Amino acid sequence: MRLTSKGQVTIPLAIRERLGLMPQTEVEFEIVGEAVKVRKARGSRRGRALVESLRGQGSTKLTTDQILSLTRG
Repeated sequence: MRLTSKGQVTIPLAIRERLGLMPQTEVEFEIVGEAVKVRKARGSRRGRALVESLRGQGSTKLTTDQILSLTRG
């Protein structure tokens, strides 16, 4: 595996899947001797940021009860 000129490297799919690293997941780096450890950032706000990005995006005037009745058929 090579480091790009921008300092980037691709984390193999199997590792991303095992650790649940999705696009936009924040990670932390730690130097351990001569190695670098990468892990999910503690207290990551990915879920909160996702919800905030969707807030106010709805275009329908249905009530919550109406939406639930449509989805539960």
